[in-house]
Amino acid sequence: MTYWHALLLAIVEGITEFLPISSTGHMIIASALLGIQPTAFNKLFMVVIQLGAILSVLVVYWKRFLQSIDFYLKLLVAFLPVVVVGLLLKKHIDALLESVPVVASTLLLGGIVLLFIDRWFPQEDPGEGGHPVTNPSFRQAFVIGVFQCLAVIPGVSRSAATIVGGLSQRLTRKAAAEFAFFLALPTMTAAAAKDLYDYYKDAKAAGVDFSRLFSGQEVKLLLLGNVVAFVVALLAIRLFVGFVTKYGFRAFGIYRIIVGALLLILLGLDLPLEIL
Repeated sequence: MTYWHALLLAIVEGITEFLPISSTGHMIIASALLGIQPTAFNKLFMVVIQLGAILSVLVVYWKRFLQSIDFYLKLLVAFLPVVVVGLLLKKHIDALLESVPVVASTLLLGGIVLLFIDRWFPQEDPGEGGHPVTNPSFRQAFVIGVFQCLAVIPGVSRSAATIVGGLSQRLTRKAAAEFAFFLALPTMTAAAAKDLYDYYKDAKAAGVDFSRLFSGQEVKLLLLGNVVAFVVALLAIRLFVGFVTKYGFRAFGIYRIIVGALLLILLGLDLPLEIL
């Protein structure tokens, strides 16, 4: 991986992490287009730079993290289902991270869902107690967490799955999107920590000393990726919340369908994806 590759992947990550279009799926597609090989470090890079993107949530919503302990307990309740699923299916998930056909299919199917999601859960529908829900209960947080488990499949989109889960619990669009942002913090931090540990464990088994776990260039690539993803995500969060509150999710559904269909056509025609 070159610095140019790292920069492009970080921009893709920053833009897509909080949009319901799958950041992992887009990085897999970008890697294929750029001819980046799925080495252990390159796969680790795609997970770790998500830390930079999700740190932007702390900057934008720092006041929300000074709330009562209930805020953190609800995040924990929503986080637990994906922990169980992630631990049970880790090897299968890693295998899917190299599959462009899987990403193309899930982008297409997820796009169809987003195309109709505003109709299924119109904002004028009352929430529990006859009022729109802006703060989920513990039960609702758990249901949202169960929806997030769908995102272990590349291309589904953690953001999309979590937002759909929130809308199914009658959260407003803004509240569903923001809860998805908050839930990204424990989820992606745990994913990055687990991948870093596995990377270290494999290196240790191969006889690599901890001090030599990353080369100087790999450290610089990780730093560059996280910084760029952080800056780009700051802008993406603000734009996304305003857009989805006003216009809904239909545009993202159309985008996913177009991208997924084009990829499936390219794969069906056996055309090379490496064009850059």
